[in-house]
Amino acid sequence: MLHKLQRGLEALYRIETDTCVSDFLIDAAMRERLGVARSPREQLLITEDEDGLAVGLFVDDAALSNLAVHDPARRLDERNLGDFLLAVEGVSHFVYLTWRATHDARVSALELELQAEVDKYVTCLLCGEGGAQRSAELRRRLFDDVEFEDDLDHEERDRYRVANANVYRYSESLERRFVRTARISAMIDELRRFYRQPLEGKLELCRAA
Repeated sequence: MLHKLQRGLEALYRIETDTCVSDFLIDAAMRERLGVARSPREQLLITEDEDGLAVGLFVDDAALSNLAVHDPARRLDERNLGDFLLAVEGVSHFVYLTWRATHDARVSALELELQAEVDKYVTCLLCGEGGAQRSAELRRRLFDDVEFEDDLDHEERDRYRVANANVYRYSESLERRFVRTARISAMIDELRRFYRQPLEGKLELCRAA
């Protein structure tokens, strides 16, 4: 499932990372040995030294098991949507980080969150049919009905709120300009442009929406 998502994102954005996300998965025991402060159901762990980046992705086993039983490729609904969003977020973080690393570009945590929020909206939108109605339902689910974890610190909570608010505006703009008029090809061109923007460029596109 995670590798399929990686291939899908790389095809969508016309990028190549020359990696396989499955090779970077870590389990709960390994994550515990690393001594991380928080243990959410999805987590990208990064360390950097003179030899480069070391990356590990944790995705909850129960989520992956549920997606294996309720394959989103066949149907995306309440049985699997939450776990699918979890998987998309993890793969989005991994793909974006590794792609930027191949271009010797630094990436901020906010930049990762902005791109992941866009990827969740677009991936779910393209998984099914429904046009503007589906888009509106997704935006409500992703950006209106959101709840943040209680154990987030102030910096983390602020980062998630900023990403949520900005991508809410941006997704509303995508819906208005492209989804309602069935201009999906043009929307994908816009998304590829967004993907290649650094943090300030992404925020500018969101604010201009």
